[in-house]
Formats: sequence, C-alpha cells, structure tokens
Amino acid sequence: MTASPPRSRWKTGVGLLLTGLMLFPVYWMINVSFTRDQDMRATPPHLIPTDGTLDGYRAVLDQQLPYLGTSFLVGLGTVALTLALAAPAGYALAKLRPPGGPALSFVLLIAQMIPGIIMAMGFYAVYLHLGALNTLPGLILADSTLAVPFGVLIFTAFMSGIPDELLQAAVVDGAGRLRTFWSVVLPVSRNSIVTVSLFAFLWSWSDFIFASTLAGGGDHQPITLGIYHYIGNNNQQWNAIMATAVVASVPAAVLLVLAQRYVSTGVTAGAVKD
Repeated sequence: MTASPPRSRWKTGVGLLLTGLMLFPVYWMINVSFTRDQDMRATPPHLIPTDGTLDGYRAVLDQQLPYLGTSFLVGLGTVALTLALAAPAGYALAKLRPPGGPALSFVLLIAQMIPGIIMAMGFYAVYLHLGALNTLPGLILADSTLAVPFGVLIFTAFMSGIPDELLQAAVVDGAGRLRTFWSVVLPVSRNSIVTVSLFAFLWSWSDFIFASTLAGGGDHQPITLGIYHYIGNNNQQWNAIMATAVVASVPAAVLLVLAQRYVSTGVTAGAVKD
C-alpha cells in the first residue's frame, strides 16, 4: 500500500532536515575558510561571510602544495601495493582454496580490529632500526596494512562468485593459473578493484596516526600534517585550516562520485553481473 501524500511529504521533510544537519559541518568548514581572522569570534557568528577573504586559499597555494603532492604519492603507492597483494591473495582464497584458508580469512578480519596507534608504535620500532623513518616507502607500507586485509576480504567475496566453468574454459584454452588470473579473473573483477582502490586511497589520504608517528620529522609529510602545522599554542589560523581542509576534501569527494556506480554495482550484483 502506497503512502499518502502528507505522510510522504513528512518523510521527505525529515530526510531533508537530517541531511542538512549532517552536511552543516561541511558548510561551516567552507564558511570559515572565507572568514577573516577578526570575524572568527563574532557574536553571533556570521552564517555567511559578508566580508569574505581568500587569504586561507592563498596560504594553501603558498604552503600546502608540497603536502598535497606527498599525499597523492602516498595514496597512489598505497593503492598499487594493496592491489598487488590483495588481488592475488583474494583469488587464491576464493578459487585455489589453500589449506588453512578459512583460518587466514579469520586472521585478516581480526587484523582490522587492531588499533592504529598500536600498529604505529610497532612500525616505529622497526623503522627506527631499518632507517626507514620519514620516508615515502615506509609510509606507504604502513598505510597499506590498513587496506590489505580489507582488500583481501573484498576480493575473496567477489571472486568467489566467478563461475568455475569460466576458469576451466581458460585452462582448456591453455592458460595457466597466472594467465587465468590476469586475463580472466581481473577483468571481471573490475568493481572489486575500484572498491578496494577507492578505500585504500581514502584511508591513506586521511591518515594522521601513521603520518605523525612515522613521518612527522621528515621532508615528506602528507596533507594531514600540513593542516596540523597551522595549529599552535598561540596561533590558530582557522581560515587557512578550513581552506586546506576544503581543498583536501575535493579529491576524496570527486573519487567518491566517480566510483559510486562501480562500488554499488559490485556490492549488490557481484563481480560477474556487470
């Protein structure tokens, strides 16, 4: 039975209200990014920056571009390393069914429950002896530890839905396991690849714990530390902080919009129902 028009309008109104409440912090971030320093403590606060300024965005262009570049490199490196490790592992668990596969899947699930600060301390002790502190490869490896267990579980679930007959047909045509994985399994697992890549990039892009612990004293620092440098005991440049946050949010928002169709299709339909 369809809902009556008044009830439908009531639900729509509640949905719009809740959406507005959830998006208000985003609006306030944008608002403050255009607000002058002398107007930050105005009472009542300015809901719209009547005398707006672009000083915060000028600070982004002058000071934050190296941090953004580092974040892009770390994000792309994390995606590449995650896919290189998680995709073959997911294929092996889903189709080759090695001994101890279920136990390994359980261990990967438990690994995602380990607090990041504990892992950061472990990495710090290891990197200190290896001389890998304040390096891009070290930060990429650390960020990948968040994404690889998730990626293996996602790839395993997706690739389990690939018909065995499809793989057997590739074997009949003379393809080995590696060729079957590369030429058959990966193309039909496009949605899972996009899903894992998206989350791996977003996790590395927003990481602060590993960045502050493992790269806080080096020349290659991501954007999360770039924002943090604006906050001090006697100096808090809120328009620059919020402007940097706005700029840093753009790549994540664009990726979410572009990948939404692949992620939703992969989750609901599986790898072979594209």
